[in-house]
Amino acid sequence: MQIDVAVLIGRFQPFHNGHATLLQLALETAEEVVVILGSSFHARSTKNPFSWQERADMINATLSPADRDRVSYIAVRDYYDDARWSAAIRGKVERHFPYAKRIALIGHFKDASSYYLNRFPQWQLVAAEQLLAIDATVIRRVLFEAEDMRVSLDVIAHYLPLSIRQYLKAWSILPHYAVLVKEHAELLAYHESWKPAPYAPMFVTLDAVVKAAGHVLLVQRGGFPGKGLWALPGGFLDQNERLFQGAIRELFEETNLAVLASTLEHSLVDVKVFDHPGRSLRGRTITHAHFFDLQTEHLPDIRAADDAAQAAWVSIEKLEGMEEVFFDDHFHILDQFLNLTASEN
Repeated sequence: MQIDVAVLIGRFQPFHNGHATLLQLALETAEEVVVILGSSFHARSTKNPFSWQERADMINATLSPADRDRVSYIAVRDYYDDARWSAAIRGKVERHFPYAKRIALIGHFKDASSYYLNRFPQWQLVAAEQLLAIDATVIRRVLFEAEDMRVSLDVIAHYLPLSIRQYLKAWSILPHYAVLVKEHAELLAYHESWKPAPYAPMFVTLDAVVKAAGHVLLVQRGGFPGKGLWALPGGFLDQNERLFQGAIRELFEETNLAVLASTLEHSLVDVKVFDHPGRSLRGRTITHAHFFDLQTEHLPDIRAADDAAQAAWVSIEKLEGMEEVFFDDHFHILDQFLNLTASEN
């Protein structure tokens, strides 16, 4: 059966020889190939250090001019919702290739993380049987712990196409690289501090979505991880408090919001649990987001405190354009309550 379009889905952080094998299989399967760049529109982090444009540039650098003309790219965000994520990919591919009747999904069942390949039953699955075992996490760790980038990349040269090694050398002199190196070191220290624990820790956190006069209350993080990124006011649940009490406490500690606790209690509209295993680089972190709608025409006074560098009322209209400067999945928490991306579905 002739295939119209071959689809390759991945994060490609960074693009390595295992990915290159799958891309070659895609090029052999169909004349047109679309690469789905997952985890797009995120703030840079040690897990997702490269923008979707940078990843597209990386992949293009490995292709011949003729093959480059056959490959297109679609950026897709993480929705932390498998059904919504797979529907978004199908919709974007169908809009990009409206004529395509026969679509093939290229993939490899590496481990449990490959379950997403089963979410596209409408497409023919073309699975690679054997691939070089490459862990992109190891590659990123080498990048962020390198004392000499040239020497470090030589150590993992068998994992990466030559053009990617050259790209990474150039990328590592850009300003954001030093910030990611610092963030990596801070996260290592954070995880090291939990090693004496008899079991892997699971954290319970609280976040507050406070709406007033067409605005939402945000804080800018003052420390790592996510230093300088925007976030919802929140933090860890104390041992002796209930979830609602913790949400109110963290909200007041970080923003000094000039509203009575009783007013907030009456303004509570909804509570949602966000428990995706990959939502936070700090480890398994389950948050309970409390949505308060103050229903006022004015913005109450605020003042940043605790570990917040600043607090600000941000117009809801501006939030969608801020997606790449949000911490963890906080943009998606806002999206759940405020339907920020509804027009794309």
